[in-house]
Amino acid sequence: MAQNSSRVAGRHFLQIPGPTPVPDRILRALDTPVIDHRGPEFAKLAKRALEGIKTIFKTTNPVIIFTATGTGAWEAALTNTLSAGDKVLMVETGQFATLWKKMAERLGLKPEFIETDWRIGADPALIEARLREDKNKEIKAVCVLHNETSTGCASPIAAIRKAIDAAGHPALFLVDTISSLASTDYRHDEWGVDVSVGGAQKGLMLPPGMSFNALSDKAIAASKASNLPKSFFAWDDMLAMNKVGFFPYTPATLMLGGLVEGIDMLHEEGLDNVFARHDRLAEAVRRAVKHWGLEIICKDPKYYSSTITAILMPEGHDGDAFRAQALENFNISYGASFGRFAGKMFRIGHLGDTNDGTIVGALAITEMTLALAGVPHKKGGVQAAMDYLITAHGKPARVAAE
Repeated sequence: MAQNSSRVAGRHFLQIPGPTPVPDRILRALDTPVIDHRGPEFAKLAKRALEGIKTIFKTTNPVIIFTATGTGAWEAALTNTLSAGDKVLMVETGQFATLWKKMAERLGLKPEFIETDWRIGADPALIEARLREDKNKEIKAVCVLHNETSTGCASPIAAIRKAIDAAGHPALFLVDTISSLASTDYRHDEWGVDVSVGGAQKGLMLPPGMSFNALSDKAIAASKASNLPKSFFAWDDMLAMNKVGFFPYTPATLMLGGLVEGIDMLHEEGLDNVFARHDRLAEAVRRAVKHWGLEIICKDPKYYSSTITAILMPEGHDGDAFRAQALENFNISYGASFGRFAGKMFRIGHLGDTNDGTIVGALAITEMTLALAGVPHKKGGVQAAMDYLITAHGKPARVAAE
């Protein structure tokens, strides 16, 4: 009998920054018969999902659930609040901020970019300064990514809200939380965000295909005056139908069941514990990277992401070739490189339903691949990460080594 050389034993290490691995509990919740999306059983499920997701965004206002990936929720945030020709202030934190800007242009808006080198988050001071210059209040919205997935740079949303207020500017505040929601502390109401854009395939641990707009009263009022075309993504029909537990079109019924399960799991762990776990794992990864002598793309620690770390390759080494070698030899997937850093970096995702052991395993594979690929580095990065994790769990690392 011929050997089957296509099978790879063991689990695949999916260390991309989303979609993240789907836990067994959520897979079981998805594996149910389809129910009538106009019946009473569905209305109960939908109301649980619609109320539950509010607790993740930390809002008492409506959260709209779309049968679309986060890109759809981006579009919904813009088309429901703005009108043709409106000026929008955005920050060039990386590839995904750039894509949101391109979308705004295609929709007939006039986005203005605060440029960066893709190695920091959004700077509140620069946003405040630009808004103070806007004497005629022509800028209608400020759009920021809470976490730039392409670079691993997070932005201080509460501080940006204060900057907008300090400038005395009435612009709407739109925030992308796609790669931070349910992994990093986020407070829609407290931080005065008008539209928070989210996705289900990262911290919420679901497959791709579901996204969110969390709304403020100001955003809902703005939607009544917006003249950009929208139909599938229109808020008014969604808000009206959601009040009674239904949707204006056929929703992703099984995904709603998975969403309810994912929200339950997050609350069983405790949101603060979820955030602390992500902070811990992120720091462990950074300790390993620094020990190896490699450079983190995010150059200022105040902007470090808790969900993704992007790593710059030394001169003469290609990040995508490194990723391919790791996949072929050790069955691991890293995040790809983009834009300014195309071919120059790889990204380690450490978010979703993951733990210390999984991350240590991923770091061990990374260190082995560095050696296999001939990338200059100092051995012992995995040990540095483990020493930190032991200390983080309350025991000095030296005790474990004795």
